[in-house]
Amino acid sequence: MASALRYNRVLIKVSGEALLGDRSYGVDPAQVDRIAADIAKAAELGCEICLVVGGGNIFRGVAGAAQGMERATADYMGMLATVINALALENALKRAGIDARVQSAIPMPTVCEPYVRPRAVAHMEKGRAVIFAAGTGNPFFTTDTAAALRAVEMGCDAFLKATQVDGVYSSDPKTDPDAERYDTLTYTDILARNLKVMDAAAISLARDNKLPVLVFSLHDPGALAAALKGDGRYTLITEGYDNG
Repeated sequence: MASALRYNRVLIKVSGEALLGDRSYGVDPAQVDRIAADIAKAAELGCEICLVVGGGNIFRGVAGAAQGMERATADYMGMLATVINALALENALKRAGIDARVQSAIPMPTVCEPYVRPRAVAHMEKGRAVIFAAGTGNPFFTTDTAAALRAVEMGCDAFLKATQVDGVYSSDPKTDPDAERYDTLTYTDILARNLKVMDAAAISLARDNKLPVLVFSLHDPGALAAALKGDGRYTLITEGYDNG
């Protein structure tokens, strides 16, 4: 089954806000189950999957710092929020029939495994989804950067970023009806045009390691599985426009 896939091992980045559903704070179990069902369909194709989930639905370090909190402390709080989300997603994936493990960059052995690269690779080779929590374990780094780092460490074929829209736009399509959508972009395009799909450190890390980035909509059922086959609607970010 995996032979039909364009990408056989991937990292999927899910924002914390994606877990909100219709709520203004916290985790909506129904929404997490829906996301897990899509990931399960992708895993059933034979793809080896790891994930990074953000924590913005609970606490965002940058926002805390903006309100006067010491930045490193705020970032550590945000990292702990990602652990909560990772545990929720792990539970939902298991209910969807996919074995999963959470590995945290901040050791907390009574809650989840510590991040150990060979162990994470072994889990994926056995068909388990691995969810990386607590970012890089260091303040001042976003979960996008953590996701790019883990994708490179795991030897992933691609980094898939799940967003609220079906690709990268020149501006927010929800507020700008004239926003231009891009099917393909280079890493340099993202940096030069200051497109806000992810931070510069994450893009630079992907560029330096020739890691393709696919940006797709979390709200389109089946979009993830389609992207793994090179089908569907998404924006591909590479060093050039040849995605074949």
